[in-house]
Amino acid sequence: MTEHDRDGAGHVSTDSTGASGSGTPKENGEATEAAIPELVIISGMSGAGRSTAAKCLEDLGWFVVDNLPPALIPTMVELGARSQGNVARIAVVVDVRGRRFFDNLRESLADLDAKQVTRRIVFLESSEDALVRRFESVRRPHPLQGDGRIVDGIEAERDLLRELRGDADLVIDTSDLNVHELRSKMDAQFAGDEKPELRATVMSFGYKYGLPVDADLVVDCRFLPNPHWVPELRPFTGLNDEVATYVFNQPGAKEFLDRYTELLQLIATGYRREGKRYVTVAVGCTGGKHRSVAMSEKIGARLASEGVETVVVHRDLGRE
Repeated sequence: MTEHDRDGAGHVSTDSTGASGSGTPKENGEATEAAIPELVIISGMSGAGRSTAAKCLEDLGWFVVDNLPPALIPTMVELGARSQGNVARIAVVVDVRGRRFFDNLRESLADLDAKQVTRRIVFLESSEDALVRRFESVRRPHPLQGDGRIVDGIEAERDLLRELRGDADLVIDTSDLNVHELRSKMDAQFAGDEKPELRATVMSFGYKYGLPVDADLVVDCRFLPNPHWVPELRPFTGLNDEVATYVFNQPGAKEFLDRYTELLQLIATGYRREGKRYVTVAVGCTGGKHRSVAMSEKIGARLASEGVETVVVHRDLGRE
């Protein structure tokens, strides 16, 4: 859920053995330059949809390498830089099947940073219940369960990937997504030539259905009166003008919208400065039907007006 920290692609110098042509750069003592490919590292929980995410990028024209040992990622980037633009975008899937190489990942990431390679990490997350159902449906063991249960393997993997999840630029929770919905999310983040500085997802949700696990920021709208208790508004949702008008006529609603969007603008500036390119803002109320929906629509519109590419999603709308 794309962007570069700099205006264009970074560059690395190569020696004459990596250059093409008549050899003039070597004779003149000039270094040739090759554009560094875009790099996306796909990781996350087994069964959460890594293969689907990788296939989506492959369909978008990315060069995808599955289960590449982390120590070889910098080498892959260097080879891509020497391909004369034939390999401009590389996606690497890193998972626990290569766990004996997994300790090398941190070292490889540091190497990429030292070479000023712009790299992004996509982490696929899912709930324990969803993962157990998926493994049981295909009648396959979890790669880390050993002689234990599936849940033991899930817990071990979650511990192993905890630090990487914290470093991820984009976390996608696939617990309630089908294959087509996951592909849609990947398309929204990586399709097209335009590369906005920051992409935001504003998600309404209901607290009674649980917090979104992929949220970066969570805000609570339950301080506002609930339209559920107004009989003529109960059947409608926050997408209806009558409900939205009721919500924003309540004391503090407009002031909250103004101040929270100001705060988001400040946070967005910091995210850009730190190289974070994706943010998910979760807006909650009791059932995710009225207040959070109306507020999410307004917040999304405000962010879009500030130049942030924004998608508004209503996670729990229609569940009642």
